[in-house]
Amino acid sequence: MRLPRSLRKAVIGVWAVAAVYPAPLAAQLEVPIAPMRVSAGTLSFDGHATPGDFTGTTTTVSGEMSGGETLTTVRGWVEAPVNTLKTGNGRRDRDLNKSMETDKHPTMRFELAGVTPEGARGDTTRVQLGGKLTLHGVTRDVLLPAKIWRDGSALRLRSTFPVDLGDYQVGGLSKALGVLKMQEGIEVHVDLTFAPR
Repeated sequence: MRLPRSLRKAVIGVWAVAAVYPAPLAAQLEVPIAPMRVSAGTLSFDGHATPGDFTGTTTTVSGEMSGGETLTTVRGWVEAPVNTLKTGNGRRDRDLNKSMETDKHPTMRFELAGVTPEGARGDTTRVQLGGKLTLHGVTRDVLLPAKIWRDGSALRLRSTFPVDLGDYQVGGLSKALGVLKMQEGIEVHVDLTFAPR
């Protein structure tokens, strides 16, 4: 029996959505999550200065997440020592540590307070991570966009978000009477693998 044209279009639309989103978002989010800790990770930032743009990177990242009945109930934390960030320039690294006062404020830390799902594509779920970001001894409420997906028994997470260093009272960004200056706005990139404890 031949379906009416309008119904054929509806069926085709359903199949197209199923192809793009093979697993319903609810099904991905309602799977219990085991307690996990960071097994590998990279934290980096893109800085902008008068001599040129640069990137600082560290792989010294630690963190844990609690288990939960669903992804939305998971809580946790991630942190990294500021003095492990390397930009490929020793003098710039020393200036970075001086501006960040790493002797007083050695770590940057994010405390996860809530996960809000935003959609899914394939096996990847887009979420907003609500919590507190501590940098240079200043703690602020933030909402960070992220992508999460399973990799075997591990959970992968990637996030990119802007940070205004002025919001965290970071000074000393101007050198040589203002001739050398770093902008307060940076972009932070986080790439983490969480493995079962």
